[in-house]
Amino acid sequence: MKNIFKNFAIFFLIFVIIAGIFSFYDSRTNDTEEVSIVKLIQEINDEQVKSITVAGNELEILLKDDTEQISKKEVNESLSEVLKNYEVPAAKIAAIDVTVGDEPNSGFFITTILPFLIPILIIIAIIWFMMRQVQGVNTRAMTFGQSGAKLANEQKDKVSFKDVAGAQEAKEDLKEIVEFLKQPQKFIAMGAKIPKGVLLLGAPGTGKTLLARATSGEARVPFFHISGSEFVEMFVGVGASRVRDLFKKAKKASPSIVFIDEIDAVGRQRGAGLGGSHDEREQTLNQILVEMDGFDNKTNIIVIAATNRPDVLDPALLRPGRFDRQVVIDLPDIKDREAILRIHAKGKPFAEDVDLKLVAQRTPGFSGADLANVLNESAIMAAKDNQKNIPSQTVLDAIERVLLGRERKSYILSTKEKEITAYHEAGHALVANQLPHADPVHKVSIISRGRAAGYTINLPKEEKKMQSYSDFIDSMAVLLGGYAAEEIFFNEVTTGASNDLKKVTNMARQIVTQFGMDKKLGPRTFGQKEEMIFLGKEIHERRDYSEKTAEVIDEEISKYITEAQKTAKKIISENKDKMDKLVKTLMDKETIEKTEFEKLVA
Repeated sequence: MKNIFKNFAIFFLIFVIIAGIFSFYDSRTNDTEEVSIVKLIQEINDEQVKSITVAGNELEILLKDDTEQISKKEVNESLSEVLKNYEVPAAKIAAIDVTVGDEPNSGFFITTILPFLIPILIIIAIIWFMMRQVQGVNTRAMTFGQSGAKLANEQKDKVSFKDVAGAQEAKEDLKEIVEFLKQPQKFIAMGAKIPKGVLLLGAPGTGKTLLARATSGEARVPFFHISGSEFVEMFVGVGASRVRDLFKKAKKASPSIVFIDEIDAVGRQRGAGLGGSHDEREQTLNQILVEMDGFDNKTNIIVIAATNRPDVLDPALLRPGRFDRQVVIDLPDIKDREAILRIHAKGKPFAEDVDLKLVAQRTPGFSGADLANVLNESAIMAAKDNQKNIPSQTVLDAIERVLLGRERKSYILSTKEKEITAYHEAGHALVANQLPHADPVHKVSIISRGRAAGYTINLPKEEKKMQSYSDFIDSMAVLLGGYAAEEIFFNEVTTGASNDLKKVTNMARQIVTQFGMDKKLGPRTFGQKEEMIFLGKEIHERRDYSEKTAEVIDEEISKYITEAQKTAKKIISENKDKMDKLVKTLMDKETIEKTEFEKLVA
């Protein structure tokens, strides 16, 4: 756009100059009267002419009253010959001051040459403009193979480990990388080799990119960041060229950090895909492997890569000598969540009743990005309601908005649908309350949020890193609590239980095929997924079991679901009085909090 405006300004300036020349010429010819030779002879005979200036075939006449006139004679004939031919007396000619000037070129240029020159100039200008555009394309073509890595501004984008809450083990591993970059000789003297690469593994939103930036900020070295997808183009060889250019820049700025986000875009296992695009990805991956092998102990370049899909990465990328370290970043526990909330709470005017520890308890399984989103949503909601600060209830409502979506006030249920929803959610809550390994109920509501007509929030008593067989069995019964309640009180089920059925089926399949918890099939897994990328979809799963075993797997899955259904129906049938209390309260208030729920089912 800048070049277009510049070219437009040049063309406009040329147009103004040409217009000025023509306006000057027109003004001169319009202000001066042009007379014939006959009239000039008459004026000379009447003794009105004071002087005549001869310029080629043009005569500039000045009368005694200071009036200017112009006239033209034949080109090959002098003024004296003209006057002699018209028999003008010599005495009258002698009384006139006759001077001979230079032949005017401007008039000839304007009237004769310029009309032909202007089209030529316009054509030349158009060709020049097109050549400029083509030259720009050629310049971009020459830079097509250069990497688009961005160099972070150390002052503007500086992040330190203090800005990252939680992930203590990950930070400890990365602090060693900072020491390598700051004092490499200290480790080389001991015979230690500087790690070439660090792979950050973790779920989306756990802070992999933030930790990489913090490592750069602590080491105070240049930080080149690029996404894995920026290497791959439809032209074979471009990705490899960009890799070479990236590492060339990093070596010039050594010591430095190269951060490749979403490396699984180019680092997938080789030979597992279809189509020519995968060939380009393979070449790019091969170039990354070669570049990392080319480092020596004196090249202080650390490659940090991030992915949430370590299972699809090529083994050659993960071996020591390429990515020497794999740093796992887990979802934050309750202490880390509270610390993360305190960082994101800076600059937000919270009310005195806001307890970030309670918010941390209400958000198990949330990543750092989810927690930041909760506080941001609470600030938006408070500003929308014209509040001066953010109250506690607004923060708790923001948690539900992030989990389930906005309240759908326009989604009005009929009285019958509202009653079915109340029994459904009360069934979930009651079964969860009665089973020892189920998570406690914190809230039950029949207010529509997102795609759900109602919801029940169960939160664990303590953080869990592993789940037992009993946990799965009770969780499946809780999931089918709504289905069982509809079946008992209405003798039929609705589509409201469809999502519960998907979850319970998936959970039963995991018990049988992944976790080895089924007693009949024993401690082994069934099925091996092999990714073959075709149009972005997984199209292949290798079965390592027979058709007979597949029948047994289906039977066991059905058995677990049937047992969970029986458990849920038994609990609800034995506690119909408590169900009636819960449903009546839900129909009146639409929401039951933890304290009130415990009183109703005590």
